[in-house]
Amino acid sequence: MVLKVLIVGCGKIADGHVEEIAKMPELASVVAVCDREPLMAEQLAWRYGLPRHYSDFGEALQRERPDVVHIATPPQSHLPLSMQAMDAGAHVYVEKPLAPTHEHSVALVAHAEHTGRALTVGHSYHFDRPALELRRLVADGAIGAPVHVESIFGYDLSGAFGKALLSDPGHWVHGLPGGLIHNNVDHVLSKIVPFLDDDRPAVRVEAWRQRKERFGDVRDAFHDELRVVVRGRAMSAYGTFSSHARPVMHAWRVAGTRNTLNLDLTGRTLTIEPRPTLPSALGRLLPAFSSARQFAREGFGNVWRFAKSDFHFFAGLNQQLRLFYGSIREGTPPPISHRDMLRVSWLIDEVVAGMRQCEDRS
Repeated sequence: MVLKVLIVGCGKIADGHVEEIAKMPELASVVAVCDREPLMAEQLAWRYGLPRHYSDFGEALQRERPDVVHIATPPQSHLPLSMQAMDAGAHVYVEKPLAPTHEHSVALVAHAEHTGRALTVGHSYHFDRPALELRRLVADGAIGAPVHVESIFGYDLSGAFGKALLSDPGHWVHGLPGGLIHNNVDHVLSKIVPFLDDDRPAVRVEAWRQRKERFGDVRDAFHDELRVVVRGRAMSAYGTFSSHARPVMHAWRVAGTRNTLNLDLTGRTLTIEPRPTLPSALGRLLPAFSSARQFAREGFGNVWRFAKSDFHFFAGLNQQLRLFYGSIREGTPPPISHRDMLRVSWLIDEVVAGMRQCEDRS
C-alpha cells in the first residue's frame, strides 16, 4: 500500500518534505498540499508537479482522504490541525516543536492514543547516520552507563530565516512565549531526553540578549543565548543555544563510565574520545593520532555516501519518514516514543519559564 500524504503549510521546510517523499515512491506519494495563503500552495504544487493544492484544510481532508498529514505550519496551529487530521482518519507528522506548551502536547498525544493514529515529531537530526550509530553504541554498552550529555545548537541570525525574523515584527516566531529559542530549543533538549533517567529532572536556566538593540520593538526583545543545566537521578546534561558562537555548531557529546562519544552533526562525524594507554608523555602523544584516524575514517565514509547520493541535508528526514511510514504500514510503534515527545515538551516549558525569570532579573 502506497500511503497518500497531504502536506499543510507550504513554507520552505515543505520543499524538503516533498523532495524526500519523492525518493520513496514504494512507500508514499504526496497527493496534495495546503496553505491558507493560496499562492504559497499553488507555487509549491507547481514547483514539484503535484496534482492538487488547497487553501482550506477541511476541504483538503474531505476530498483527498489522506493516510498521513504532514503539518509544517507555525507551532501555534499544531494542536488544532493535528486533531482535525486525526479525526479525519489520518496519521500525523508534526514539525518541531510538537506544540507551544506541554499542556497542548499532552492533549495531542492523548488524542492520538484515543483515535489510534500514529504521531511523530520532526526530530530528523536523530536519524542521520552518525546519530543512529551513536544511539546504537550507547545501547550496546560501548560507553558504559551514561553519566553526562552535552548538547549544542548554534544559530545564524544573518541567515535567511534569521533575516526574515529580524525584518518582520509580525513574524510568527515573535508570538511564541520563548521567541527564537522556543522555536529551536527542541534541537538541544531532544538530544538530552534519550539519556534522562527520570521524567522530572531539576532544570536551571540562564538566557540573555547579546545582540545590540536596533529596532525599538519586539525584534529587540527575544533572547539569543541560552544555557541549560539538567540533573537527573544519576546523570546530568548541559544544553547550549548560541546565536553568536562561531563556527555555528550542532554537536552532541555523551560521556559514560567507560567511554565518551563526540558527534558533530554539521560535519556528520562520530568519534570515541581516545584514552591514554601508555604512561607519562607517551600516553599524551598517541590520542591525537587515534582522533586523526577516526576523523579520516569518517571523512572517507562521508565521501562514499556522497557518491551514492546518501549525504545530503535531509538524509535524517528521509530516514525518519521511512521509519514512520513503515510503522504505519506494519502497526508498530513510531520512531519516537510518546514519552520522549512529552519529556521534551515538559523541558521546553521549564526553559521558557526560566527565561521569564531571567527577564525579570535583568
